[in-house]
Amino acid sequence: MKASVEQICNYETNQFCTKLFVNKLAFNSNLTRQEKALPPIHTLPVEDVLKNQVLALNNNSLPISENSNDAEVENAFFVADLGEILRQHIRWKATLPRVEPFYAVKCNPDPMVLRLLAALGTGFDCASKSEIQSILDLGVDPSRIIYANPCKQASFIRYAADKNVKMMTFDNAEELHKIKRYFPQAQLVLRILADDSKSLCQLGLKFGASLDSTAGLLRTAQELGLNMIGVSFHVGSGCFDENAFADAVYRAKCVFDQASELGFNLQLLDVGGGFSHERFGDGITFEKIAAVLGPAIDKYFPPNIRVIAEPGRYYAAPAFTIATHIIARRTVQRDRDETQFVDMEGVLDQIHSEEDQHSYMYYINDGMYGAFNCILFDHQIVHPKVLMKGGVFHFGIDLDEPKYKCSIWGPTCDSIDCVTKNGTLPELSPGDWLYFQEMGAYTICAASQFNGFRKSNVIYTTTEPSVLRTLQ
Repeated sequence: MKASVEQICNYETNQFCTKLFVNKLAFNSNLTRQEKALPPIHTLPVEDVLKNQVLALNNNSLPISENSNDAEVENAFFVADLGEILRQHIRWKATLPRVEPFYAVKCNPDPMVLRLLAALGTGFDCASKSEIQSILDLGVDPSRIIYANPCKQASFIRYAADKNVKMMTFDNAEELHKIKRYFPQAQLVLRILADDSKSLCQLGLKFGASLDSTAGLLRTAQELGLNMIGVSFHVGSGCFDENAFADAVYRAKCVFDQASELGFNLQLLDVGGGFSHERFGDGITFEKIAAVLGPAIDKYFPPNIRVIAEPGRYYAAPAFTIATHIIARRTVQRDRDETQFVDMEGVLDQIHSEEDQHSYMYYINDGMYGAFNCILFDHQIVHPKVLMKGGVFHFGIDLDEPKYKCSIWGPTCDSIDCVTKNGTLPELSPGDWLYFQEMGAYTICAASQFNGFRKSNVIYTTTEPSVLRTLQ
């Protein structure tokens, strides 16, 4: 059973709760009347929202989504628990209090997620003009934005200058000359190369200045008369070794020392992203990262140095669940010739073993070109579970039925649109539903409408009633 916000707040300082209230007042005062209008937000557990939606469809009654029509009610849909966003925020403040979270908008730019985080007082990591604009439209002060893209389009730099978004990263001399031309008052953060070999998504091939180049970049910034304020790094998305953070902090300290020798007085450390949202298990958890990162920061950086981070997955992943409709099924007999197809690497593979009597190919109405693009781009492994079978709701239940090998496919005509190649599920039929949990990170943001399939809609709920008060 999850603790309520009030229970969790007992572990927080009064200062944090006071800041939360002040942030809410400041945020709401900057919203226009139109912006204050909220979409429907339920106050039910995710399980109940899923149940109401799929049973309403099965009974031919109106679904929760009021804007749906008969052609759309079978579409896949997300349920977003905004209460989980709030719990993650309080968890962050309790576990890593020195580090200010600047949410990575790229991870999931859902408008209600952004609005809630803005009301909670987080900063925002933006990578483009559009992301900056979406945050400014919420009434967020420009000082709460870092333009964390080391290689920026010139017109985007001019836009940042016009909107007074001063903090921005760089990692090369050409970028410094560009910034000098278009925004000489910018507050610059040098992105350095971290060891990202222990991450699922390694960013070092594209971004980050090596330690043997940082002194030269600092001298160039000095010669151009630019305002250096700090150092940033990113250990990679999906980092599974907490020690990578400590190593990167030490590298940042070396660059701080280089800057000091040149007369710069750096005041900001940006420890990037890569934070796990996991709470339990033998793998890496947020608490394990914090137990290494926090002491490393305190060891190398005095209290007057401001420390920020760019968490995305940490906030968004656990808040979203997607439900998908099985729209078709193929039975693959043991002696079929068509038991081979191309996997993600283009290698022919079998969908069932020789001892299997038969297996199934299930087709669902979201896939690799939609929310499940995270499999290809973010290296995620998704876990299908039975939501409804034969008109009976089964959330959170492991059905005591024979299991069969299966593969799960998206709705498009492309053979790469494979969600799960080697799954095991009870025998299912068209009309049944599957669900996938922890689907909030790098899913919605990169979904396309290939083949004319629409992006899956989001239904909002909150398991923390105080979210509604925060958003009002």
